This record gives sequence, C-alpha cells and structure tokens, in this order.
Amino acid sequence: MKIMSTYSVKIKEYNHIFKDTIILYRRAVDFYIDVMLKEWDEFSVCSNQNKAVNLAESYSVTSKKRPVVIYDLAVNFYKFPSYLRRAAIAEAYGKVCSYKSNLDNWENTDRNLRGEQPSFPKAGYIYPAMYRGNTFRRIDDLHAELKVFYHNTWDWITVSLRKTDVDYIKKYCFSRKECVPTLQKRGKQWFLDFAFEEKVKLDETDIFDQTVLAVDLGINNACTCSVMRSDGTILGRRFLRLSREYDSLKRKTDRIKAAQRHGSRRLSRLWRLADGVNDDIAVKTAHFIVDMAQEYNVNTIVFEHLELDGRKRGSKKMRLQMWKARYVQSMVADKAHRLSMRISRVNVWGTSRLAFDGSGRVLRGNESAKTKGKYSLCEFSTGKIYNCDLNASYNIGARYFIREIIKSLPVTKGQQLLAKVPEAVYRSTCTLSTLISLNAELCAAA
Repeated sequence: MKIMSTYSVKIKEYNHIFKDTIILYRRAVDFYIDVMLKEWDEFSVCSNQNKAVNLAESYSVTSKKRPVVIYDLAVNFYKFPSYLRRAAIAEAYGKVCSYKSNLDNWENTDRNLRGEQPSFPKAGYIYPAMYRGNTFRRIDDLHAELKVFYHNTWDWITVSLRKTDVDYIKKYCFSRKECVPTLQKRGKQWFLDFAFEEKVKLDETDIFDQTVLAVDLGINNACTCSVMRSDGTILGRRFLRLSREYDSLKRKTDRIKAAQRHGSRRLSRLWRLADGVNDDIAVKTAHFIVDMAQEYNVNTIVFEHLELDGRKRGSKKMRLQMWKARYVQSMVADKAHRLSMRISRVNVWGTSRLAFDGSGRVLRGNESAKTKGKYSLCEFSTGKIYNCDLNASYNIGARYFIREIIKSLPVTKGQQLLAKVPEAVYRSTCTLSTLISLNAELCAAA
C-alpha cells in the first residue's frame, strides 16, 4: 500500500514575487481548457494522461518538424517552462474530463430530477508543481532555487527555507521518497509543500487470530475503546474524557451564542478560538486511539460508519456540527497504516441502543428513573446499569468479527451457521452476545 503525506516548508523573505507566476500558470490552464473543449473529439480517445499531453503540445507548441500550430502558446506565454506547461496540460485535462463526465450524467438524468447544468471548467485557485531541474533546484539544506516570472522574464531566484521545517523532514521523513514540491500560499505566507511517498504492507492475520480495537467516538466523551478477540474476550477497555478541553469548548461556543443573540454575525475571532480547541480535541483523541492500539498490538481498528450529513437538530446541534469524528478517523487511519494496522467500519445503527448481552433495547437518560439526567448511562432490561459508550464499543467490535467470520467461511457452511444463529443475519441487530453464540457454534462444529 502506498501512503502519501505532505509537509509544508515556509519560504522566508519573499512574499509578492510569486504572484505573477501563479497568474500565468492559471492562465495557461485556462488556455488548454479552451483548446481541449474545442478539440474534444481528438482528446476523448486518449487512453491516458501522457497521450493527452503529447496531443495538446502538438496543437500548441512549435518545433522544427511543426513550425506552424493551430493554437500557439508562445504568442501569449513568453518562454513558458516546458515542465510547467505539461503540468498545466495535465491539470486542464483532468478538469475537462470531469466536466464532460458530469455533463453526460446530467444529460442522461430525468429532467424532473436533474439540477442545473454543469458549468464550464476554469483553472480556479490552483498552484503549480515545481519540477526538479526545470523549475526547482536544491542548493543545500536551507536554500533552494525556484524558476519564477519576474522582471518580465523567467529566471531563477534563491529562497531560504525555515530551519525547523528542514530539521523535521530530516528527522521523520528520511526513510520516505521525496516527490516534487508544490508552491502554495496560505494567508500572506508562501510555502513549498513537499509530498512524501512510502510503501507499507498491511496486516494479513487470519480473522480468528486477530485482536481488534473497537472505538466509539462521542460528543460528550472523546472516545471509548475496547480491545477484543474473535471469541468475544475483552482484553482491555479505556475512556478518554478530556474534561478541561470540553469545558473550554463550551465556554467559547456559549460566547458565540451570546454574541449571536445580540445580533452579531461576523464572529471570525470567536470561531477561530473554538476551532482551535476543537482541533486540539481531535488530535488528542487520535493519539490516544493509536497509542492504545500499539500497546495491545492490535491488527485492526474498528469505527462506526457515521452519517454526519444533513441538518442538525436538538439542543446539541452546535456540538454535532462541530464534531470532528471524520477528522479523527482520517488521522487514525494515516497513523495506523504506517504501523501496518488496518481500518474498518461497521453499521452504526443500534450500537448504543442494543444491550451487548442480548437482552434487547436499553433505556437511556430520562427514559429510566435510575439514569434520569445521565445520558451517558443506560439501563438494561435486566435492571443492570451500564455505560452507554462502553456498551457501544463492545457491539462495534462484535459486528466486525461477525461480518469477517461469515465472509471467510464457504457459502454453504456460512448459511448453516446463520441458520443456527439467526440474529447474525442482520448486521444492524448484532451484539456481543451474537458473536459469543456464533463462536460457540463454530467450536461445536469443529
């Protein structure tokens, strides 16, 4: 498996000198978009990007064998670097292909169901890749040369790189393959985004020998984790609450609500403070999950497949809107893959609502007299009081094992097993007790 990562190195000293280069690059992309739209019959038969680049150059670049072309790039783009030109062609080809695909889908959709016609593609806010030798040269660790457009010509300038960024790359990225950097602007600062590529081999342990970390992400508690074996044995469990961070987030969101009640609309400073705390919660949660996975040497980390789209309602709608569950899962996936661990997701329905012991639906919060006002607790039909998030993490791990065990068996044997454990047929009703029953039937058959 290939893993791509990016680290941004800040460019010191220069600020406005790159503006003309970016403008010319975006104009070149728009130029090739127009060429491809006019000659789409020819470009549509290109089997790959390299053929599209060669075809675009045959239409726009003169040579000894081709002294006259239909669309001459050199008329409006003086001494445009060849690698930058090819990057512009590749960018334009991707945008035009996407536009044509969306247009075909729109035309083939029922008139009553389709929306507005896709708009023509434009370069937009894109930035160029600085290819080695042609537009980027490394002088030493702290200095590099970039080919940019200034003083009405293309020339090399020397830029200084921040030492802390270079030291970080040396320390953590020395074993990875360094790809070409991309010139980027964030705020008023310019950066070189270095992409790094590495290959890892993901874990291939048999499902019956696996250990998984089942994670239930919450909006009150950061996460609840359970380490589980395929027979339903729980090896460990932990909670991450981050009370201080959540209190800080609540204070900041309350200030936003108070300002909005008084008619304020532009609250960029307050939102920036709240987003900073929210990001801190997400980062700490991801670190906690990966550290626990390493400690127990798990093979797979299992999450819920969360559907977070749509309008949020209720008293906690702002909390739900700011919940960075996908960001946490993305960070954990990147870290886990580097450690050869796999990531999996299971059906979210009923993980907290169904008791892990198979006793049915639980009562939460004000639904029970014993847990009134305490939404983090639930009451089983047997009268037992239990933590909702811990109950959900058990069910998450069990659903992963049930799905993978049935997939690993021959069809006939799998159907016989499901006939003996009918509650395993529907994944949305599976609990830890279902996994234990399934394992008992497997042991009896063996």
